[in-house]
Amino acid sequence: MNPSAGRPSEDAQVIRLDGARHDGGHPGDEPGDGPGRLDRGLAAGLAFLRRRLAGDYEVDEFGFDPHLNETVLLPLARALYEHWFRVDLDGLGNVPATGGALIVANHSGTLPLDGIMLTVALHDHAHRPVRLLGADLVYQVPVLGHLARKAGHTLACQADASRLLGKGELVGVFPEGFKGVGKPFGERYRLQRFGRGGFVGTALRAGVPIVPCAIVGAEEIYPKIAELRPLARLLGLPYFPVTPTFPLLGPAGLVPLPSKWRIRFGEPMTLAEYDADAADDPMTIFNITDHVRENVQRMLHETLERRGPAFF
Repeated sequence: MNPSAGRPSEDAQVIRLDGARHDGGHPGDEPGDGPGRLDRGLAAGLAFLRRRLAGDYEVDEFGFDPHLNETVLLPLARALYEHWFRVDLDGLGNVPATGGALIVANHSGTLPLDGIMLTVALHDHAHRPVRLLGADLVYQVPVLGHLARKAGHTLACQADASRLLGKGELVGVFPEGFKGVGKPFGERYRLQRFGRGGFVGTALRAGVPIVPCAIVGAEEIYPKIAELRPLARLLGLPYFPVTPTFPLLGPAGLVPLPSKWRIRFGEPMTLAEYDADAADDPMTIFNITDHVRENVQRMLHETLERRGPAFF
């Protein structure tokens, strides 16, 4: 495996955001405020409604609705990304500009806001939509499952992942699953097991590179200090968290703490030295999975040191 052949350094590009408008801007962003901005917002809203009522938009086979995503869902997430979490990006040049690729990231935060922030980062700065693979539970929640489909995401299954990669899409996966997102605060930034390595087999069969990704900042938004297991079983949830603010403060406790985030993309692992049969070899899958996990863990430590204080 030669993860660095022909690829730019992961430090080739650093983007810093402090809440100001970044290069390239967003659709509809213009300087100034007052009546002019209000008029533009009203006009944009009416144009959106006209398109929806006229059916002038497309939805793909997975339910992805780019018009709704870019007009409604992404702007809401972008406000958190730029003004609340103040996300910095490292190694953006390591994300392939075209073609299929698998982004493999750590998962944390008690509630999976890291996936939403990763989506904004890749849409706004790599100019590519990322199709995240989510657990079955996400799609069993009526409103959440519907919105996830509209945002371009789908079930974490090999069939869906292979179809997306075969179409040249950028696909994102969190191999830790609920073990990562629900771990206690005392285990922050320590990767959990990467499952059985199904994502590696998918990448090998599709012939696409794996791009390791480290997300720092999500661990501090809802510090999980305990969990109510009987209540979790009653509600059919993998865990019911107790944080310093939830459930003590009720709904107000659901507001995430404004931690400082940093997302880093590592050099792509091409897997070009493996043939198609490697996807069915358990030892090969285990070795590559372990290598990816080691890369992400190393990147987490380095990125955590670069990030500095959690809230400044």
